Amino acid sequence: MANPVPPRDRTDQPWRSEGAPPPPPPRRKMPGGWIGLVLTALVVYLIANLLLSFFNGVGEPTIPYTEFSKQVTAGNVSKIYSKGDAIQGQLKKKAPAPDGEGDYTKFKTQRPAFADDKLWDELSRQKVTVTAQPVVQERSFLANLLISLAPMALLVLLWVFIARRMGAALGGGLGGMLRPKPPPRPVELEPGKRTTFEDVAGIDEVKGELDDVVDFLKNPQVYRRMGARMPGGVLLAGPPGTGKTLLARAVAGEAGVPFFSASASEFIEMIVGVGASRVRELFAEARKVAPAIVFIDEIDTIGRARGGGAGMGGHDEREQTLNQILTEMDGFTGSEGVIVLAATNRADVLDPALTRPGRFDRVVQVSPPDRAGREAILRIHTREIPLADDVDLGRIAGATPGMTGADLANLANEAVLLAVKRKQPAVTQSALFDALEKVQLGAERPLVMPEEERRRTAYHESGHALLGMLKPGADPVRKVTIVPRGRALGVTLSTPDADKYAYTEEYLRGRIVGALGGMAAEHVVYDVITTGSESDLEQVTQLARGMVGRWGMSQRVGRLTAIPGDPQQPYGLAAAPATLDTVDHEMRRIVDECYESACRQLRDNRDRLDALATALLAHETLDEDAAYRAAGIARLDKDA
Repeated sequence: MANPVPPRDRTDQPWRSEGAPPPPPPRRKMPGGWIGLVLTALVVYLIANLLLSFFNGVGEPTIPYTEFSKQVTAGNVSKIYSKGDAIQGQLKKKAPAPDGEGDYTKFKTQRPAFADDKLWDELSRQKVTVTAQPVVQERSFLANLLISLAPMALLVLLWVFIARRMGAALGGGLGGMLRPKPPPRPVELEPGKRTTFEDVAGIDEVKGELDDVVDFLKNPQVYRRMGARMPGGVLLAGPPGTGKTLLARAVAGEAGVPFFSASASEFIEMIVGVGASRVRELFAEARKVAPAIVFIDEIDTIGRARGGGAGMGGHDEREQTLNQILTEMDGFTGSEGVIVLAATNRADVLDPALTRPGRFDRVVQVSPPDRAGREAILRIHTREIPLADDVDLGRIAGATPGMTGADLANLANEAVLLAVKRKQPAVTQSALFDALEKVQLGAERPLVMPEEERRRTAYHESGHALLGMLKPGADPVRKVTIVPRGRALGVTLSTPDADKYAYTEEYLRGRIVGALGGMAAEHVVYDVITTGSESDLEQVTQLARGMVGRWGMSQRVGRLTAIPGDPQQPYGLAAAPATLDTVDHEMRRIVDECYESACRQLRDNRDRLDALATALLAHETLDEDAAYRAAGIARLDKDA
């Protein structure tokens, strides 16, 4: 299986990298700087000392010596400690303070130097204990220091926490002003785990075009000796799921150079200028380890043609980001030793300055694979899946025309899930075909239909299937079912025996006749029209519009394109109103002719229609052989 894309190690870093050497560890800087930290620490230390000195003086009042003599005479003193003329003591019972501010038990006093009151005799008579340790224990210097540093440490930790939270919340915009961003740390994969061309199948012609890039990265001196320059960029264009991202990673893995990948949308931020700065940072990191590859996925997000009325906010930011990419690829600085690979499924909307030679020197079309390619892709995606002895990947590949590599990967995964649910030790051919039906037709729905509606659905699907069997050269019918799947009450599956790349007018008319077969069957048998033909009519409309407005299959419209191929382009601006009216008239003419043909063929073959519907009502699902046998039609062009 293909290796997963390595994750980002920083949220404000819009790219991932693999194969690049790790940079030296950055020097950590304290948020706000050391000067501010020292000043704050001094202020907190002074305030803490003032508070400690204040609290240390509370609780042991200093009393007059006369008050002390009075308490000794009254026998209320339990013990004292004397150091010089300073006396500390403790009373047996509380006594009111001389200043009237409450009671006290422990006290301090100072014996006058001129006192001659025979204090020792009085203390002995009252049995007062004279201790060798202070009665009022004061904290040591170290304890005072630790207590004074505690609020300072708490304040510093709070400061660092708030600074980091603000930097994470504001990201690469204002957060970059609050704290310096360290250089990105490339994510290293395990040795030998990088993607290579061995992990890519089904698109050999594309790999051939990219071999030049790989060889240039491996042996740049050979090309430079002949005066050749390294390609600035390669644009991979094709439908979604055809393996464009996998190809880019395989090029880097095959050449053994660092690979930086990013999605174009990850450069865009609300704050203008952030995207351009991220592009500069990305190319700067790539140039440090050149030769390297920078891959930008979905480049049409920021690479659309400029000058389309860009306004404020994100549009201005998108253009600034695009301008920075253009400058980095060619511009004044250039990205020597850095090849840019980009992927898009909308190459027609890219800015001409982006696709010109010197920036993207080569545009490679990545198309869905053919039958042999699909079989090779299935072998790659089933390398780690236990397969039963009856599995024939060639048959599966033949039944999946038009599927991309992503579709085939999903098919293999669905087959594994089915095998696990059925508690099978290996994936069987039946599991693969069941998974294919689920992918193509949708999951079965436990819907109980009334008998009359079920019978009408059987005739509807029989109409589709019978017209596909009767039309020479039409796609063979593979399966007919009246079991509800997805949004449909029944499904008729028809796929060609071989891949087709160009379609004739006769073939397209046969497709329209087959799509109208369900509605025509309901009209012939029940003389009603139901809502079950909604998806059929959508398909018919799309085919007829293409025949008339895009493919020149109408005499009245002529050999011109009257309807844009881009579905996002306004339909009414493609041609003059009179031309569009003619397109509409010709579409209706073609569809009406095909519908009359469908009704006529069903009336002429009513017995076959009834037989096919009866078989469907009895069995609910008919495979290819059973369907043709029920209709009494032999497949002359069936593969041996």
